[in-house]
Amino acid sequence: MPSLKTTLREIGCVTIVDLSGPIALGESSALFGKVIRDLTDNDRPKILLNLRDVSAIDSAGIGELVRAYILVKGRGGEMRLLNPAKKVHDLLDLTRLLRVIEVFTDEALALRSFG
Repeated sequence: MPSLKTTLREIGCVTIVDLSGPIALGESSALFGKVIRDLTDNDRPKILLNLRDVSAIDSAGIGELVRAYILVKGRGGEMRLLNPAKKVHDLLDLTRLLRVIEVFTDEALALRSFG
């Protein structure tokens, strides 16, 4: 299975994390968790996860997403999702995460939502 790749972009007080590949059990979910911890540890608690190129997410990936959300909220931050592929969106809907984490299809709109 290909590994997860992350690229960080900072726009104002928001860090956009462009993700590419699967968020799945093993290295990719661990890498995802480390990126979020590093951002919150470095006082970058406003995070927009760009999921457009996430090919798959399994239960470990869902768990990391939930842990990331709890960590960010616990540090007074905010986390949003951007452009999940249909397969990923459907899984987030099935797990009811879409009721908790805001999802956007427009990057500029998502950035403005952070205020």
